Amino acid sequence: MSWGTELWDQYDTIATHTQKGIDFCERFTHFLKDRCSIELKYASELKKLVKSYQPKKKEEEEYQQYSWAARFWDVLKELHDLAGQHEVIAENTQGQVLKDVQSLISEMKQQRRKDLQDGAKVQDQLKESLAKLDKSRRNYEKAFKMAEKATDDYRKADADINLSRAEVEKTRNMMMIKNNQCDESKNEYAAQLQQTNQHQRDHYTQQMPSVFQQMQSMEENRINKIKSMVKQIADIERSVVPIINTCIDGMVKASDGISAEEDSKAVIDKYKSGFPIPADIPFEDLSNSSVIDTSNANGTPKNSLDNRKGTVSDKKKNRKDKKGGGGLFGIFTSSKATINKIIGLLGEESKEDFSDLPPNQQRKALNRKIDEFKKEIARETAEREGMLKMKDVYVNNPALGDPNALEKKIEENAQKIDSLQAEMRKYQGYLANMDAKPSPVGQRRNSLSDDSISQSSTNMEMSQTSLPGQPPVAANEPEVYTTVEIRKKPDKKAIDDEEDHVGEFEHAEGDFDEEGFPVIGTCRALYIYEAGNEGSVAMTEGEEMFVLEQDQGDGWTRVRKHDNSEGFVPTSYIQCHFYDQDEV
Repeated sequence: MSWGTELWDQYDTIATHTQKGIDFCERFTHFLKDRCSIELKYASELKKLVKSYQPKKKEEEEYQQYSWAARFWDVLKELHDLAGQHEVIAENTQGQVLKDVQSLISEMKQQRRKDLQDGAKVQDQLKESLAKLDKSRRNYEKAFKMAEKATDDYRKADADINLSRAEVEKTRNMMMIKNNQCDESKNEYAAQLQQTNQHQRDHYTQQMPSVFQQMQSMEENRINKIKSMVKQIADIERSVVPIINTCIDGMVKASDGISAEEDSKAVIDKYKSGFPIPADIPFEDLSNSSVIDTSNANGTPKNSLDNRKGTVSDKKKNRKDKKGGGGLFGIFTSSKATINKIIGLLGEESKEDFSDLPPNQQRKALNRKIDEFKKEIARETAEREGMLKMKDVYVNNPALGDPNALEKKIEENAQKIDSLQAEMRKYQGYLANMDAKPSPVGQRRNSLSDDSISQSSTNMEMSQTSLPGQPPVAANEPEVYTTVEIRKKPDKKAIDDEEDHVGEFEHAEGDFDEEGFPVIGTCRALYIYEAGNEGSVAMTEGEEMFVLEQDQGDGWTRVRKHDNSEGFVPTSYIQCHFYDQDEV
């Protein structure tokens, strides 16, 4: 179907219709801008919502204690990722579709202006031809009337006997002149009519159909472009659907991870005091002057009931504290004073051996403190290893640096390790005194493993009894060779001993690793990796794992798999996501 043949007489209507097409494109542009604005605003509001209900940095450890709180935290992370996908929709729509629509509008306006100019030119040519035809027709009509009048005058003069021969001849000559003028006007009119008809045929069969065809092509191109853009919008949304579904699956997985039994057990582990239930209150015989008080015979604190009563009486204060807590997790901050009173690991009023805490909480606090020392020793040991390797490189290639420049740092590192070990042994002594389970004296080992450290603390306990709340003083503490003592020997044997001692630190670091690193993020395997050496673990493509330690510059990252196996994998083979990147 062609507009030139079917709509030959609808030039003005077609011009109006094409303008409506351009108006629709501009309206479509406003729609896309508003759509992008809504997507960006929605993503911004979602992220603001996540930030409002996300736990503070200092409260993260508390939230990880209960599955319902930790899993809700996971839901917030998934919601944050979902908000990012709406930003992707807006960015792709702005960068692709909106840009194409604006370009299409500009092209259509230029093409329509040109087509309308061509159509107006063709219309003017036809109007000019019709005007000439009308003028020639009017001239012919005038000449014809004048010729008829001249003929009538001649006939009257010829019939009038009173007129002279000369007057009659004059009238006849006038008649002949007017008839000749009429014939000339008639010929001109016929020629102009033929020319106008030919022009009109060309106008309606060639010239205007060509203009209409150009406008029809422009309109069809606009429609096809709109069709392509609508499909492109759908494809943009379809491209983020898998990621959105992954976020939703993550939320479902988080809900499956909520366990009432585990949370109940966590409450017991967190708040259990370790004291036995109070014994029966004895009968007070007033006739007997001495009454034995057995209320604390089993180790229950006398003020336990008072504490419980005090907790009930502080309801108003707790309610007041709750008002200050923000977000969904305000329940934690509302009882923050109570939690710090029970745990009190870093409180100013807590004793060094945590003896002011209930037995169960004291044991947990001591174990936590020992774990902190082990991790710190492992970190310092790794740092020492690096300095020793660097020193070896400087020794083999003096051009790279002076090996003596590292002596002071190595010395300070060794002293720090010794200090940390002494502190750790002190807290292990506190724990051993609390458990009151003496261990047999073990033989000295030439390593810094946990076994040698625990044996050292046991020997100290058996050599000298320490006062409650004070670290045990060892009279015959087993000798532990440190790098300071080895380095003081100037002979070659000292160098060999130092190399052996570095190996011992390597074993020590391995022992510390077995205690477990904190999870600092997650990762996904990008490629398949087969473990080819000791200390590494195999992984399959797409496998999800926990990150325990970042890459220290050697190209390896420490991870833990879901079967609790740990080891190193190549950093370039995985994609990491650290928790400290989730703050918004």
